[in-house]
Amino acid sequence: MRLRIYKRKVLALLLALAAAACALALWGGAGEAGGKREADDRAPPPPPPPPGDQPGVPAGSSSSSSILPARSGQRLPNASSPAWLPGEEAGASANRTLHYRSLVYRLNFDQPVRNEERWRAAGGGDGAEAVPVAVVVQVHERAEHLRLLLASLRRAPGADRVLLVLSHDVWSAELNALAASVDFCAVLQVFFPFSLQLYPGEFPGTDPRDCARDVGQAAALRLGCLNAQYPDAFGHYREAAFAQTKHHWWWKLHFVWERVRALRRHPGLVLFLEEDHYLAPDFYHVLQRMWSARQRDCPECQVLSLGTYAPVRGPFSGRADKLELKTWKSTEHNMGMAFGRDTYEQLMGCAEAFCTYDDYNWDWTLQHLTVSCLPRFWKVLVPEIPRVFHTGDCGMHHKRQCQPAAQSAKVDALLDANRQHLFPETMVVGKRYSLAPLSPHVKNGGWGDIRDHELCKSYRRLQ
Repeated sequence: MRLRIYKRKVLALLLALAAAACALALWGGAGEAGGKREADDRAPPPPPPPPGDQPGVPAGSSSSSSILPARSGQRLPNASSPAWLPGEEAGASANRTLHYRSLVYRLNFDQPVRNEERWRAAGGGDGAEAVPVAVVVQVHERAEHLRLLLASLRRAPGADRVLLVLSHDVWSAELNALAASVDFCAVLQVFFPFSLQLYPGEFPGTDPRDCARDVGQAAALRLGCLNAQYPDAFGHYREAAFAQTKHHWWWKLHFVWERVRALRRHPGLVLFLEEDHYLAPDFYHVLQRMWSARQRDCPECQVLSLGTYAPVRGPFSGRADKLELKTWKSTEHNMGMAFGRDTYEQLMGCAEAFCTYDDYNWDWTLQHLTVSCLPRFWKVLVPEIPRVFHTGDCGMHHKRQCQPAAQSAKVDALLDANRQHLFPETMVVGKRYSLAPLSPHVKNGGWGDIRDHELCKSYRRLQ
């Protein structure tokens, strides 16, 4: 009975959101006088944002210079916190939240692509032999990391041929300005529509009636808090900030492959990054050659992975053109993952398993799928010298202070010392490791709430 009640509550939320999206679609189409809009037409401008949260102006606009990203240490207004400002009434905060929701749904519907002519002119690739590449970045609120990632992308030959999709879960003037500063490739901003910022006092955010994480089920049942019957495997209740990352990743996967019009019938690869990743200058060059090696040497490899967390030591000589063939492991191969539509469609067949597995980590959940649901465990091709690096050893699972500029400087020094070994003519499989299914060695919990399960399963239907 409680299960049905929760399903009805989640369904009611989804129906309300779907109705809002339809209303916005009708509103956006009202000015078209019933005529069919051509694909090349510009989308109408979104409603004006509240003061301090001006979205990025498309590159080339005469007013873009006024909102260019600030220098390090100078922060532009940031809307990462949904709380109202001192002296602002709760009603004003509610209006602000509703404004963000309408803005997000409008932009996700209109999908204005800046510099779209670059993507079209290149055909998404660099010639008849190239595979088209979209680069999708999951963005939270660490602007300095994103600034460095975009700088590393800008310097990479071939980056002008990609479609860059920035998937945000925070509406922020600073992040919007960074997106507006991208003038070297086509760029699209999309926004996770179920973020904590958009639902600050209700699910999927934290409802004040929710059970506290450590209250214990017996006490929770006595208190009658909303999710008392749904602790995780360790007896803890959901923490919205941790659940959001898995939700965002799965929604983004659906949205990019199925709803982004610029990628409709996309025949190539999608490279998945996060805001605290950093690219080698030859990442695009190497990715193209890894795809060729995959077609030639390992057509059953479902994933390419450009990154690693292991420290890189010694010269690149004799290693920069080598690939390793391994069993995919979430703790090693979740950085700079690239795959095609066939792998995506296999994942969609496992939506139920992904959305109900009690682990708030999307990558550990994928590891579970490789041994429980997917047709076969994943094989991955990995460059012996990574082309994606990590500057964010201070994120969700870390306590240390962030120093992204220092981290990127170390990476640059390493790359500069070995620049003669970058851009290899071919990539070949140099090492083949023993291949066998790998199960997660532990389940982390944090994903026991049935509301998370139902919302997660709804994304393909709703968007």
